Parts: sequence; structure tokens; C-alpha cells
Amino acid sequence: MAKEKSRKKKAKDPDIKLLKKSEIEKKKKIVPSAPETAEVLSSTIEFDGPLFKVYRDHILEPNGIESTRDIIRHNGSVVVLAIDDSKSKRDPYIVMERQYRHAAGQYLWELPAGKIDGEESRLAAAKRELIEETGYRAKKWTPLVRYFASPGFLGEWMQVFLAEGLTLGNAQPEEDERIDLYLISLSEVLRLIDDGAILDGKTLIGVQFYARTRKQKRKA
Repeated sequence: MAKEKSRKKKAKDPDIKLLKKSEIEKKKKIVPSAPETAEVLSSTIEFDGPLFKVYRDHILEPNGIESTRDIIRHNGSVVVLAIDDSKSKRDPYIVMERQYRHAAGQYLWELPAGKIDGEESRLAAAKRELIEETGYRAKKWTPLVRYFASPGFLGEWMQVFLAEGLTLGNAQPEEDERIDLYLISLSEVLRLIDDGAILDGKTLIGVQFYARTRKQKRKA
């Protein structure tokens, strides 16, 4: 008896574009193009709270797919990587916080961070949050890196600032904030990351980006 031919179709290989090293070297760096955005066919507010709003958007994506997405939107947030190198230039201290996060169900190690108020600029928000949460002020501020925290449903992008030349003053935390402050050396923070003790995304991104770029500058 002849075997029936399988009706299963061969899986199609994914369309993955390979960017060769020679092309990267030729361009020196990849300049991101202007983002393609979806056409919003309709939008309704499903939740309106004090910190954020939840929108239900019916959209036509740039690739032609029509879909409905629930999106959380608010003013955005800033993150501060505050560095104290007064004791050691080679292994500077980082201002770290430890606080309870109900959404995560545990205490987390974090960099100072917070939301932007009203029409406040991102730099002004970063300076304010550093003072409020830690009491520190910084002489030098540098944008370090920015990223989307969870682009599947969150419209927020976060800007990480490097703060240097620290002076200590009085912290001014909000009434519901209970924050423990620590100065931890860069090498120790990296060890905590390697050991899986730091789980906060903004801290993982900010510290490791700083460590990598710092290493590159020292080699140059």
C-alpha cells in the first residue's frame, strides 16, 4: 500500500537580513531612519487614572495589518545614574536605592528615577528626582541612553542621565516613598547584576551601558 504523501507545507525560512561587518565599517555607524507610524482609525480612553491613561486604539500598521491595541500612556520618566568618583576614579561609587515594589512583589535595587511633571523638561525632571529621592545635586549632567521599557503595551520611553560632581543635601521624598539609599562601587553593582540580584530593567540598562562606554573610553 502506497504511503500517503504528507500534506504538510514546508516551513518558510524567516526573512532575516544579514548586516555584514564590512557594511557597518563602511557606514561607521548605523543612523536610525525616521520611525514609521500607524494610522489611528479610532481611539478611546478605557481608564483615566492619576498617573496614566489606558487607550484602546484601532490602527492600521505600516505593514498593512489592521489591529486593536491597548496602550498605557503618560508623560514619561527619567533615570539618574549618579556617580561619586571622589574616592576612586577607577571604581567609582553609584547612588543606589532599595525599595519595595508591589507590582514586583519584592524589594528591588534601583537607580533613582521618576515621572515627568506637566511640561517639565527631561533634564529638569532628572535634577528634581535626584534631589527629592537622594538629596544629591550634580554639577555635570549628560544624556546617557534612552529606551522603551515595554513597547508591547507601554508608550513610555525612559531617558537615562549620567550625573557627576555630586554634593549631598537633604532628601525630599514623597509621602508614600520609603527609600533606603546606598553608595555601592561600580564593580560591586556589576557583580550583583551577574549574580542575578538586580532585576530592575532601568538599572540593568543604565549601569551596563555606562560600564561598557567607560571601558571603551579608557581603551581609546
